[in-house]
Amino acid sequence: MDSVKRYYNQFDEWGRLDREPLEYLIHLHHMQKNLPRSGRILDNGAGPGKYSMWLAEQGYRVTLTDLTPRLVELAEQKAIELNLEKQFDGFHVMDARHLSGLSDEQFDAALVLGPMYHLQSQDDRNRAIAELYRVTKQDGLIFVAFMSRTRFLSTSLQYPERWRPNHTVQGITDFMKSGAFNHDDEGRFTGAYYFDIAEIIPFMESQGFQTIKLIGSSSVAGGMTEEQWDYWKRQGDDAFTQLMELIMNESENPYILGASSHLLYIGRKSSGSSKE
Repeated sequence: MDSVKRYYNQFDEWGRLDREPLEYLIHLHHMQKNLPRSGRILDNGAGPGKYSMWLAEQGYRVTLTDLTPRLVELAEQKAIELNLEKQFDGFHVMDARHLSGLSDEQFDAALVLGPMYHLQSQDDRNRAIAELYRVTKQDGLIFVAFMSRTRFLSTSLQYPERWRPNHTVQGITDFMKSGAFNHDDEGRFTGAYYFDIAEIIPFMESQGFQTIKLIGSSSVAGGMTEEQWDYWKRQGDDAFTQLMELIMNESENPYILGASSHLLYIGRKSSGSSKE
């Protein structure tokens, strides 16, 4: 995971969600609809903590973990800056596959909005979700983000030289078989794993979770330009609010999942579920 740490040591993850606000807003929409009104929440693989800060502002008790020490430090600094540090039960450098510092059934809900992007082996993916299962309470909610293999195929076809080795037919063929992507260019997004969409729900249910929904994190508007957004904003606040509600609702349409670069699985550790 050293290449992943190096990448996130130099990448502005907080800024990414500012530059791509639709994903963030859609995730918050579904969290607001599904989270309990209060409780302890794990933000596992939190990066600099953009979601954690929102959770803390809502009054939740938050535990933040991430693989990259620099991002954990940034998150703690941000919490202090926003006067939210009292809402946090800890800022920890942890690998999602080894949450040994956290107790069994400790959290009412848990977010995993990054680690599954980089676990290229099946064993590692199993271990990460097994740890998520262990630390989540019975009937606790989980929100897990995945990247779509279908959408990355489309991106590779459109911008081949940006995503080497997917600039060749052989590179794309190998990627579609494995889902693993290792960038040829130093310093670029690498050590990545993209899920076959049809495998996400069976995978999570095999780990003991009950599916609530799988949504497209960018809905139908992920490819819109700033100019296109400005057109709709000029329609007025009420009209734009209605438009955003339509976009939020459409994120649940299963027929758009392949068009979304990121997907959000929402599930529950149900007392009636059991791991296979």
